[in-house]
Amino acid sequence: QVQLVESGGGFVQAGGSLRLSCAASTSSFSFNDMGWYRQAPGNQRELVATVNSGGSPNYADSVKGRFAVSRDNAKNAVYLQMNSLKPEDTAVYYCTAKLTRSGLAIRYWGQGTQVTVSS
Repeated sequence: QVQLVESGGGFVQAGGSLRLSCAASTSSFSFNDMGWYRQAPGNQRELVATVNSGGSPNYADSVKGRFAVSRDNAKNAVYLQMNSLKPEDTAVYYCTAKLTRSGLAIRYWGQGTQVTVSS
């Protein structure tokens, strides 16, 4: 069973920065893509940023130019550098990783880490 362990959430004032980290519990698999989603109270979970195995990123429009996603394939880890944070970035951030096995896509989720941005 693959586990994703997140760290780096917290409380920050608007305009500040945080860095989220996520590492998979195994190095036996190579994930197709890894990244981050978030969910604010009363809202659906939404894409923040993902990065494929080749290092190509994909960002939600709301975070382009402020957030940067990266991964370390050797460690099966993914990171999210968040700059110029806004109160609307407040949410639980979930690490995610997708694996394809025997033609089936399996997506794993971390337990979530809270990010709170005060105005």
